[in-house]
Amino acid sequence: MSESTPTTPPLPDRLSIDARSPHHVAAVFEHDIGIRFNDKERFDVSEYCISEGWVKVPSGKTVDRKGQPLLIQLKGKVEVFYK
Repeated sequence: MSESTPTTPPLPDRLSIDARSPHHVAAVFEHDIGIRFNDKERFDVSEYCISEGWVKVPSGKTVDRKGQPLLIQLKGKVEVFYK
């Protein structure tokens, strides 16, 4: 019975796709998650925080000196869900 319903870990308040970040939870990325920002689904979010109400997204093709994309922080209503 447990084979038909895979258990999903609870979604954290803050999550980052960067494996070097302390807010990276690898178990969450084993499942498809969706992020809705200001009632519109976003596919380019690098990090989010539900309680503070912000997401970080890449700023175009600009990269820092280590080759990582520069991120801008957008404030608004953040909703996270499993697809």
